[in-house]
Amino acid sequence: MSRGKLYLIPVPLGPLAGAAALPPATLACARRLTHFVAESARSARAVLKTLPTDAPLQQIAISQLDEHTPATQLPALLAPLLAGRDVGLLSESGCPAVADPGAALVALAHRAGIQVVPLVGPSSILLALMASGLDGQRFAFHGYLPSGREEREQRLREREKESRQHRQTQIFIETPYRNEQFLASLLAVCAPATRVCVASDLTLPSEEITMRPVGDWRKHALPAINRRPTVFLLLA
Repeated sequence: MSRGKLYLIPVPLGPLAGAAALPPATLACARRLTHFVAESARSARAVLKTLPTDAPLQQIAISQLDEHTPATQLPALLAPLLAGRDVGLLSESGCPAVADPGAALVALAHRAGIQVVPLVGPSSILLALMASGLDGQRFAFHGYLPSGREEREQRLREREKESRQHRQTQIFIETPYRNEQFLASLLAVCAPATRVCVASDLTLPSEEITMRPVGDWRKHALPAINRRPTVFLLLA
């Protein structure tokens, strides 16, 4: 029996973006599938409802894979693929397997000889890098830094030093309700000439992207970014 394919399906970056943020080929693939793996079945169904899927949502099977899923449960997620059915991997937002627990399933699929097919769609990390005007040849994504102020600021000093040494753009994300604390730490520890970009609500009508040297940031009113999905970038 031939094996199914694992399709990596990007998810719009906000509820107002909807299917308009996905190209026709990605939409066509997602609409025909009846098996999915996602961090949350509830949020996955909300996304699939906007496509909408060819089959009724009641007939769509959604298995959960989040940061708490034990490694011992991963092989069971391959069962539909091994039975010849195509499966879609969804993230909560943006591209699956990028800062996302789905990477573990992708790795397992490769080991099982299952074809992995990445589909085109929005990535907040790359969109922010594109729009920042910072170095797109050399960059590093660090995800979330520690939530404690002192440890967070120490990590930021280290990343700024790396950026200066290697001319490398440093990229971070933060839990939305801590965005303002993160930006305050950035502006507190970085040198005045270090360039910082703040990119919020990417692809949404409320999208806001600002890039300034730290010295200029300190002279302006800060953007209202509390609870807004935001990407932070710096280049020393």
